[in-house]
Amino acid sequence: MSDFPRLMVLLGLVLVGLGLLWAYSPGTLKTLFGWFGHLPGDTRYQNGNTFVFVPWVSMLAISLVLSLLSALLRMFR
Repeated sequence: MSDFPRLMVLLGLVLVGLGLLWAYSPGTLKTLFGWFGHLPGDTRYQNGNTFVFVPWVSMLAISLVLSLLSALLRMFR
């Protein structure tokens, strides 16, 4: 197996672990990531039984942080 599939499997396992930790944590992670989806610019629409939620600004912030981390990792490599 080459490196890329192993990396993807590892990343998937890390994400599942973080998701389980977030779902069943007593509140520490929930308060740490409580801002997600509540930033100005995140779109919420509810009308009757229809609910649409698009966290534009939250995903932009996460993308910016991940891009900066990636650039830092490439700099020190």
